[in-house]
Amino acid sequence: MQNRKKQFRKHCLERLKKASRYGAYKKDKTIVKFLYEYIVIQNAKQIMLYLPLATEVNLYPLIRRLRREKRTLYVPFMEGKSFRVVKYRYPLETKRFGIKEPKDSRQFRTHKIDIAIVPIVGMDVTRRRVGFGKGMYDRFFEKEIKNINKVVFVARELCYSKEIVTNHYDIKADYIVTAQGNHF
Repeated sequence: MQNRKKQFRKHCLERLKKASRYGAYKKDKTIVKFLYEYIVIQNAKQIMLYLPLATEVNLYPLIRRLRREKRTLYVPFMEGKSFRVVKYRYPLETKRFGIKEPKDSRQFRTHKIDIAIVPIVGMDVTRRRVGFGKGMYDRFFEKEIKNINKVVFVARELCYSKEIVTNHYDIKADYIVTAQGNHF
């Protein structure tokens, strides 16, 4: 199983790199529009999202819009092999793996998250996530899934396996958004 997952991840990363070179701006704009509409329909006030790497959908335009609307935004703050969420705030610092984070805010504790927006490399028929292979999201969600109402996967292009390549502990999506459209 792990070998199939590794091969699938490698294949998907190659596709994502291509998708990120050609038309990324237009794809990201489409995805951000779909995400915003979903957030409004769900009436989400507490939103977890990520600060993007080059191959991930650029969420900064969405972040700016949601901040203007006074929605509460949370982002990952890496700790060891996992992360915890902290409120999105400036200044941002570049940390491990080139990921940006706000400064640490230990005093904060998440209660409920309406929507968690999660980047994916790919997914399989079970709607479970294949990520970059570090397991950080899996460890976080294992502890916090009870506090998260909806999980939304995002990718510039959907890399999908009809075979099961994920494990039981991999995160499962409620909703998937790609440049090609929304998938329930």
